[in-house]
Amino acid sequence: MARTRLTPERESELYGATLDLLREVGYDALTMDAVAARTHSSKATLYRQWGSKPELVARALRANKPADVAQIDTGSLRGDFHAMVEMADDCQMERDSALMRGLAHAVHTNPDLHQALRDLLIEPELNGLGVFLRRAVDRGEVSADQPALKYVTHMLVGAFVARQLVEDRSVDKAFLRDYLDAVLLPALGV
Repeated sequence: MARTRLTPERESELYGATLDLLREVGYDALTMDAVAARTHSSKATLYRQWGSKPELVARALRANKPADVAQIDTGSLRGDFHAMVEMADDCQMERDSALMRGLAHAVHTNPDLHQALRDLLIEPELNGLGVFLRRAVDRGEVSADQPALKYVTHMLVGAFVARQLVEDRSVDKAFLRDYLDAVLLPALGV
């Protein structure tokens, strides 16, 4: 059966409700029935649009991203990373960090969720970072054989995980700016 096109407003409403429910009950307790009830839609409509709970969740998370990082081009790697941080909102980052911590647990027991997140959220982000880094190499800011290039994603994810574990605090823009300047950019030789 072909997907019926939802208006952007309706799609945004469905994604927002999905994320709200995810924050309230967690991934395992989230049901398509609950999303349907919250949004006054039918479960059949949700399955027709997204096919599965993992796909709906991954697409909702993707839609929640402030922008496509590949579209940022300030002319320098430092500028690009700082522009990416500036697009974020501290309150939203705190809410999203809690959400991602909950999903990290669910991924271990749900291979469909893991695959949907990789396909719809992680891969596009990795591609965007790849664009950032290729431009920096092309501009001569970073050497093409810089060993730290293959660890940029690990360093960024590590910042989010470590801040909560080490300091029991969520990541915010001030922390990310400092982390970029003190850790990530020097590791790249910038």
